[in-house]
Amino acid sequence: MNGVVFNIQRFSINDGPGIRTTVFLKGCPLNCVWCHNPESKRLQNEMFFAEEKCGLCGKCVSVCPEQAHTVKENTHIFDRSKCVLCGRCAEECPGNVLELVAREMSADAVIADVMRDKIFYENSGGGVTLSGGEPMLQFEFACELLEKAKERGLHTCIETCGYAKGEQYEKIAGLVDIFLFDYKETDEKRHLSYTGASNRLILENLRLIDSLGASIILRCPIIPSLNDRDDHFRGIADTANSLTGIKEINVEPYHPLGSGKAERLGKAYPLDGVVFPDEAQVREWMDRIQQYTDVTVRKA
Repeated sequence: MNGVVFNIQRFSINDGPGIRTTVFLKGCPLNCVWCHNPESKRLQNEMFFAEEKCGLCGKCVSVCPEQAHTVKENTHIFDRSKCVLCGRCAEECPGNVLELVAREMSADAVIADVMRDKIFYENSGGGVTLSGGEPMLQFEFACELLEKAKERGLHTCIETCGYAKGEQYEKIAGLVDIFLFDYKETDEKRHLSYTGASNRLILENLRLIDSLGASIILRCPIIPSLNDRDDHFRGIADTANSLTGIKEINVEPYHPLGSGKAERLGKAYPLDGVVFPDEAQVREWMDRIQQYTDVTVRKA
């Protein structure tokens, strides 16, 4: 089976225990305004275009079958409406100005890449993590990856927003050692506004996997002026307190790296202007959550 992969990141240390390889699958059912991987949202492939790096060599113009590229008056014009994502321009571009976001890969090819660092997993207690996007959007492919990882004795994690069918979580529960489960917003209306979806199904699935005996780390993105509120911090803690499988709470401080990626995709970034919180601010967020729970709160 083939899937659409937009990155395979080796030596990850923030996506589960130990040293890990994180496999990022394309496509997501949510549309979070703070998304730092905007290239992950659509299941279909896309093209990065870094216009500021272009040396105006014109090679893309000569190879594009759809005439999506033109160079005029010392300006490279890329008409995305004409692009069919054949990738010829990216192959010829000498300056990585053009780059296909994702590639189609077989499960065997992904696992072969993952297994290159097996010795590091063994020495550190690490393994493989599926992330995205939302891995559950490519459910059959994610299942095959997890099955093949388990056949090879790897520790497995999956980072999920929780927005998928409950029966799918039931099917993969036995293949996942730790769920990195996103908890984005306590208030349902705010969740709908920030992500494009209600949090009802997400919370149902969180309770479901907890009832199945899963080990869970709550992953909580905190964004200044949006969800850095005491009622949300209390909601994170209350949720953790109500479940039996929560091993820790991870605070994920906002970072604006998605802004540059959105620009290279030709898209607007909703939170342009919001900046990195400093360490003192992050520590305050963690302390405010910690006062309501005995579950360990860490920075992701």
